[in-house]
Amino acid sequence: MSNLNLTPEEIDILSTVDHTMLAQTSTWEQILSLCEEALAYKVASVCIPPSYVARASEYLAGRLSVCTVIGFPNGYNTTATKVFEAKEAIAAGATEIDMVINLGDVHQGNYDAVRSELKAMRKACSGVILKVIVEACLLSEEEKIQMCRLVTEEHADFIKTSTGFSTGGATLEDVALFKHNVGPDIRVKAAGGISTMDDAKAFLAAGASRLGTSRIIKIVKKLHAEGY
Repeated sequence: MSNLNLTPEEIDILSTVDHTMLAQTSTWEQILSLCEEALAYKVASVCIPPSYVARASEYLAGRLSVCTVIGFPNGYNTTATKVFEAKEAIAAGATEIDMVINLGDVHQGNYDAVRSELKAMRKACSGVILKVIVEACLLSEEEKIQMCRLVTEEHADFIKTSTGFSTGGATLEDVALFKHNVGPDIRVKAAGGISTMDDAKAFLAAGASRLGTSRIIKIVKKLHAEGY
């Protein structure tokens, strides 16, 4: 690590990062490069499309957590489909699952359906980390608070702000709101729009313990950083 010339603060921030590549056009060569960077910079995980989980898991061979996305990015897949996706990803080597809720159910106030899906996903993801993406930019404050309650009661590991594919990404206000309203065992992942080290520090200070971003390593390497 010393030859990377990182500060202690940078090392701490990198340890919270899900190094992410979810573009539709992602190639295996790009995913492989992502994995190599993730190992070098000792991030929390790589977050990649499901189709690359098996190859990435084989390459990483237990050296780093492999995260993938389920029901991504819209969340309106059936629960049975999400459960199948999750089980298939876990069998392929995923150790962290980021799933998108059904936003239509939330907007209709059909929280029983949301609860049922979370319960099924928690069962399917037994033994691995489950992060629940609520796409905060599309929810009212009341809906966000309701999702904090359901995520807590159904024992997910994280509530996650955003897919990065909708109308907005993480905000400091949403992270603080989530941190205040989830149970003590639920962590917060801020994702989407984290574009500077100052952003990263601010989100961690607001209550996030995981950051979903494709940019932080580029920033540390003094490269032009675009993307998720």
